[in-house]
Amino acid sequence: MFDIGFSELMVIGIVALLVLGPERLPKVARTTGHLLGRLQRYVSDVKSDINREMQLDELKKLQEEARTAAMNFEGTVRSEVASVEGGLSSSLQSASSAVADLENSIRNPAGEPQAATADAEHSAALDRQLAEADSHAGPPAFGEAQSAPEAAPQAAVPDSQLGLNFDAPAPEARKTPS
Repeated sequence: MFDIGFSELMVIGIVALLVLGPERLPKVARTTGHLLGRLQRYVSDVKSDINREMQLDELKKLQEEARTAAMNFEGTVRSEVASVEGGLSSSLQSASSAVADLENSIRNPAGEPQAATADAEHSAALDRQLAEADSHAGPPAFGEAQSAPEAAPQAAVPDSQLGLNFDAPAPEARKTPS
């Protein structure tokens, strides 16, 4: 702080002893020591406050930089998500239009216009195929008991032609040695 050497302190001490006297010199020295201690504590407190304020300013700047970086990153992510969604929706639209074109080509293979008569003919053909399948199915297999043999519908192919004889007793099961 001050550049005071030992010899200069000796001169100051001798002058103080002569001016103050031996009775008041210890009290003045003690008071001067307390005042110098308080001054040093005050200076160190001011220095630490200044350092804290500087660190607080640096932290605020760092926080603001982090916030702007996070906002930039969020904007980048949002734009990428939007571009992916746009690409996905365009792909979905093209796929759905391709499916619609495929369905139309399946419905109208020769490019014929659809009419109510074509739908009616198609419906009638499906009804004929369903009736034909029912006639080939024969009697129900399980669950529905028939009261008389007359009530059974006639199968298109008799069971005897298929090599099935349901009236014959079942063959005995082979016995396996245990």
